[in-house]
Amino acid sequence: MLDRDEDILKAAEDWQKAGRGVALATVVETWGSAPRPAGSSLVINDEGTFLGSVSGGCVEGAVVTEAMDVIESGKPKMLEFGVADETAWNVGLSCGGTIRVFVEKVS
Repeated sequence: MLDRDEDILKAAEDWQKAGRGVALATVVETWGSAPRPAGSSLVINDEGTFLGSVSGGCVEGAVVTEAMDVIESGKPKMLEFGVADETAWNVGLSCGGTIRVFVEKVS
């Protein structure tokens, strides 16, 4: 996991310059207990390589999967993970909170 936003953005720029498709996922809202604060970012390329963190555990796997679709379609997505959502347990957000993650293609 990278701690500095500059590192994440530099990786996005480098991947894009190398001809890779790139998406940026950003935590835009949290409620209750959340593993990462609003503003946390994850950058993903079209090979599934990622740097940074929006939550940890299986939530990041789900975000990477959605990011691959965003890279291909070019259409951004707002994702929500929370303990009230039946899928929260499937993706590992059992901490009692909710997070909203915006995923957009870098162009």
